[in-house]
Amino acid sequence: MSLLRRPPGPGLDAHAARRQRMVDRFVAARGVSDARVLARLGALPRHLFVDEALAAEAYGDHSLPIGHGQTISQPYIVGLMSELLALEPAHRVLEIGTGCGYQTAVLAGLSQHVYSIERLRALLERAQRNLRLARVLNVSLRLSDGSLGWPDRGPFDRILVTAAARRVPAELVAQLKPSGRLVLPMLAPQGQRLCLVRREAGGVVEQDHGPCSFVPLVGRAG
Repeated sequence: MSLLRRPPGPGLDAHAARRQRMVDRFVAARGVSDARVLARLGALPRHLFVDEALAAEAYGDHSLPIGHGQTISQPYIVGLMSELLALEPAHRVLEIGTGCGYQTAVLAGLSQHVYSIERLRALLERAQRNLRLARVLNVSLRLSDGSLGWPDRGPFDRILVTAAARRVPAELVAQLKPSGRLVLPMLAPQGQRLCLVRREAGGVVEQDHGPCSFVPLVGRAG
Protein backbone atom coordinates (compact mmCIF):
# COMPACT_ATOMS: atom_id res chain seq x y z
CA MET A 1 0.00 0.00 0.00
CA SER A 2 1.35 3.38 -0.95
CA LEU A 3 1.17 6.13 1.65
CA LEU A 4 2.59 8.80 -0.65
CA ARG A 5 -0.47 9.67 -2.70
CA ARG A 6 -1.63 13.24 -2.65
CA PRO A 7 -5.02 14.68 -3.56
CA PRO A 8 -4.94 16.68 -6.80
CA GLY A 9 -4.82 20.43 -6.63
CA PRO A 10 -7.73 22.71 -7.53
CA GLY A 11 -8.93 22.19 -11.08
CA LEU A 12 -6.86 19.02 -11.54
CA ASP A 13 -9.24 16.37 -10.24
CA ALA A 14 -9.11 13.65 -12.88
CA HIS A 15 -11.61 11.54 -10.92
CA ALA A 16 -14.48 14.05 -10.84
CA ALA A 17 -16.26 12.60 -13.87
CA ARG A 18 -15.90 9.07 -12.51
CA ARG A 19 -17.38 10.13 -9.18
CA GLN A 20 -20.35 11.73 -10.89
CA ARG A 21 -20.99 8.60 -12.96
CA MET A 22 -20.83 6.57 -9.75
CA VAL A 23 -23.40 8.80 -8.10
CA ASP A 24 -25.72 8.87 -11.12
CA ARG A 25 -25.59 5.18 -12.05
CA PHE A 26 -25.10 3.36 -8.77
CA VAL A 27 -26.62 5.59 -6.10
CA ALA A 28 -29.25 8.00 -7.44
CA ALA A 29 -30.54 5.49 -10.00
CA ARG A 30 -31.27 3.05 -7.16
CA GLY A 31 -33.40 5.50 -5.23
CA VAL A 32 -31.13 7.58 -3.01
CA SER A 33 -32.42 11.12 -3.47
CA ASP A 34 -31.04 13.25 -0.62
CA ALA A 35 -29.31 16.09 -2.48
CA ARG A 36 -26.74 16.66 0.26
CA VAL A 37 -25.77 12.98 0.35
CA LEU A 38 -25.43 12.82 -3.44
CA ALA A 39 -23.35 15.98 -3.50
CA ARG A 40 -21.04 14.68 -0.80
CA LEU A 41 -20.50 11.38 -2.61
CA GLY A 42 -19.80 13.33 -5.79
CA ALA A 43 -17.20 15.52 -4.11
CA LEU A 44 -15.33 13.04 -1.90
CA PRO A 45 -12.28 11.31 -3.49
CA ARG A 46 -13.16 7.67 -2.81
CA HIS A 47 -9.94 6.44 -4.49
CA LEU A 48 -7.91 7.94 -1.62
CA PHE A 49 -9.50 5.44 0.77
CA VAL A 50 -8.46 2.23 -1.01
CA ASP A 51 -5.09 0.71 -1.85
CA GLU A 52 -3.47 2.42 -4.82
CA ALA A 53 -3.59 -0.87 -6.74
CA LEU A 54 -7.41 -0.76 -6.45
CA ALA A 55 -7.83 2.92 -7.31
CA ALA A 56 -9.15 2.09 -10.78
CA GLU A 57 -12.00 0.15 -9.14
CA ALA A 58 -12.83 2.74 -6.50
CA TYR A 59 -15.86 4.12 -8.34
CA GLY A 60 -17.45 0.80 -9.28
CA ASP A 61 -20.69 -0.61 -7.87
CA HIS A 62 -19.08 -2.95 -5.36
CA SER A 63 -17.29 -3.16 -2.05
CA LEU A 64 -13.49 -3.45 -1.97
CA PRO A 65 -11.09 -5.08 0.50
CA ILE A 66 -9.20 -2.79 2.86
CA GLY A 67 -7.29 -5.50 4.72
CA HIS A 68 -7.82 -7.39 7.98
CA GLY A 69 -10.94 -9.08 6.60
CA GLN A 70 -12.75 -5.73 6.27
CA THR A 71 -14.15 -3.84 3.27
CA ILE A 72 -15.16 -0.40 2.09
CA SER A 73 -18.90 -0.60 1.41
CA GLN A 74 -20.32 -0.21 -2.09
CA PRO A 75 -21.34 3.36 -2.94
CA TYR A 76 -25.08 2.59 -2.92
CA ILE A 77 -25.00 1.24 0.64
CA VAL A 78 -22.94 4.21 1.83
CA GLY A 79 -25.47 6.54 0.22
CA LEU A 80 -28.50 4.68 1.56
CA MET A 81 -27.23 4.50 5.14
CA SER A 82 -26.28 8.17 5.06
CA GLU A 83 -29.70 9.13 3.72
CA LEU A 84 -31.53 7.08 6.36
CA LEU A 85 -29.75 9.04 9.08
CA ALA A 86 -31.41 12.26 7.81
CA LEU A 87 -28.38 14.29 8.84
CA GLU A 88 -28.43 18.00 9.58
CA PRO A 89 -25.39 20.32 9.71
CA ALA A 90 -25.60 20.74 13.51
CA HIS A 91 -25.73 17.02 14.26
CA ARG A 92 -23.16 15.11 16.28
CA VAL A 93 -22.73 11.58 14.95
CA LEU A 94 -21.31 8.38 16.42
CA GLU A 95 -19.95 5.84 13.95
CA ILE A 96 -19.15 2.26 14.96
CA GLY A 97 -16.51 0.78 12.67
CA THR A 98 -14.22 3.40 11.14
CA GLY A 99 -12.62 1.02 8.65
CA CYS A 100 -10.68 2.99 6.04
CA GLY A 101 -12.51 6.21 6.95
CA TYR A 102 -14.62 6.65 3.81
CA GLN A 103 -18.05 6.47 5.46
CA THR A 104 -16.62 8.63 8.26
CA ALA A 105 -15.68 11.28 5.71
CA VAL A 106 -19.12 11.15 4.10
CA LEU A 107 -20.78 11.72 7.49
CA ALA A 108 -18.32 14.50 8.36
CA GLY A 109 -19.36 16.42 5.26
CA LEU A 110 -23.00 16.29 6.34
CA SER A 111 -22.78 16.99 10.07
CA GLN A 112 -21.01 19.09 12.68
CA HIS A 113 -18.73 16.39 14.11
CA VAL A 114 -18.23 12.64 13.81
CA TYR A 115 -16.99 10.44 16.64
CA SER A 116 -15.81 7.16 15.16
CA ILE A 117 -14.66 3.98 16.91
CA GLU A 118 -12.49 1.24 15.41
CA ARG A 119 -11.34 -1.94 17.16
CA LEU A 120 -8.32 -2.64 14.91
CA ARG A 121 -5.34 -0.35 15.41
CA ALA A 122 -4.00 -0.84 11.87
CA LEU A 123 -7.30 0.30 10.36
CA LEU A 124 -7.59 3.23 12.75
CA GLU A 125 -4.13 4.43 11.73
CA ARG A 126 -5.01 3.96 8.07
CA ALA A 127 -8.22 5.94 8.50
CA GLN A 128 -6.27 8.75 10.16
CA ARG A 129 -3.96 8.96 7.14
CA ASN A 130 -6.83 8.79 4.65
CA LEU A 131 -8.83 11.49 6.41
CA ARG A 132 -5.79 13.77 6.44
CA LEU A 133 -5.30 13.20 2.71
CA ALA A 134 -8.94 14.04 2.08
CA ARG A 135 -8.66 17.09 4.36
CA VAL A 136 -11.46 15.95 6.66
CA LEU A 137 -10.93 17.61 10.04
CA ASN A 138 -14.19 17.45 12.02
CA VAL A 139 -13.70 13.89 13.28
CA SER A 140 -12.53 12.26 16.50
CA LEU A 141 -11.26 8.68 16.31
CA ARG A 142 -10.94 6.14 19.11
CA LEU A 143 -9.55 2.62 19.43
CA SER A 144 -12.12 0.74 21.48
CA ASP A 145 -15.03 -1.72 21.60
CA GLY A 146 -17.52 0.06 19.38
CA SER A 147 -20.47 -2.03 20.49
CA LEU A 148 -20.40 -0.11 23.79
CA GLY A 149 -20.40 3.28 22.08
CA TRP A 150 -18.67 6.40 23.41
CA PRO A 151 -20.73 7.36 26.49
CA ASP A 152 -18.64 10.34 27.62
CA ARG A 153 -19.13 12.03 24.23
CA GLY A 154 -22.87 11.37 24.04
CA PRO A 155 -25.70 11.74 23.67
CA PHE A 156 -25.61 11.75 19.89
CA ASP A 157 -28.12 12.96 17.32
CA ARG A 158 -27.33 10.01 15.06
CA ILE A 159 -25.51 6.68 15.29
CA LEU A 160 -24.29 4.54 12.38
CA VAL A 161 -23.03 0.98 12.78
CA THR A 162 -21.06 -0.60 9.93
CA ALA A 163 -21.17 -4.19 11.19
CA ALA A 164 -24.08 -6.62 11.56
CA ALA A 165 -25.54 -7.06 15.05
CA ARG A 166 -27.61 -9.91 16.49
CA ARG A 167 -29.79 -7.36 18.28
CA VAL A 168 -30.14 -3.62 18.56
CA PRO A 169 -27.54 -2.79 21.23
CA ALA A 170 -29.27 -1.16 24.20
CA GLU A 171 -25.93 0.48 25.00
CA LEU A 172 -26.13 2.44 21.75
CA VAL A 173 -29.82 3.30 22.00
CA ALA A 174 -29.11 4.79 25.45
CA GLN A 175 -26.62 7.17 23.81
CA LEU A 176 -29.17 8.52 21.33
CA LYS A 177 -30.89 11.83 21.92
CA PRO A 178 -34.71 11.84 21.96
CA SER A 179 -35.92 11.54 18.35
CA GLY A 180 -32.44 10.31 17.40
CA ARG A 181 -31.78 7.78 14.67
CA LEU A 182 -29.64 4.65 14.63
CA VAL A 183 -28.87 2.83 11.37
CA LEU A 184 -27.32 -0.63 11.48
CA PRO A 185 -27.27 -4.00 9.71
CA MET A 186 -29.08 -6.76 11.58
CA LEU A 187 -28.55 -10.52 11.38
CA ALA A 188 -31.74 -12.33 10.36
CA PRO A 189 -32.67 -15.93 9.46
CA GLN A 190 -32.94 -15.01 5.77
CA GLY A 191 -29.73 -12.95 5.74
CA GLN A 192 -28.75 -9.49 6.87
CA ARG A 193 -31.22 -6.61 6.78
CA LEU A 194 -30.55 -2.90 7.02
CA CYS A 195 -32.48 -1.43 9.94
CA LEU A 196 -33.45 2.12 10.89
CA VAL A 197 -34.13 2.56 14.61
CA ARG A 198 -35.83 5.74 15.83
CA ARG A 199 -35.86 6.64 19.51
CA GLU A 200 -39.28 7.99 20.38
CA ALA A 201 -41.14 8.83 23.58
CA GLY A 202 -42.82 5.44 23.71
CA GLY A 203 -39.65 3.45 23.03
CA VAL A 204 -37.84 2.48 19.85
CA VAL A 205 -39.38 1.97 16.41
CA GLU A 206 -37.60 -0.25 13.88
CA GLN A 207 -37.94 -0.19 10.09
CA ASP A 208 -36.52 -2.69 7.59
CA HIS A 209 -34.76 -1.18 4.58
CA GLY A 210 -33.73 -4.22 2.62
CA PRO A 211 -30.88 -6.70 2.34
CA CYS A 212 -27.24 -5.86 2.98
CA SER A 213 -23.96 -7.59 3.68
CA PHE A 214 -21.52 -6.59 6.43
CA VAL A 215 -18.97 -8.22 8.69
CA PRO A 216 -20.36 -9.20 12.14
CA LEU A 217 -20.36 -6.71 14.97
CA VAL A 218 -17.68 -7.79 17.45
CA GLY A 219 -17.64 -6.73 21.09
CA ARG A 220 -19.32 -7.11 24.47
CA ALA A 221 -22.66 -5.80 23.19
CA GLY A 222 -22.34 -7.29 19.70
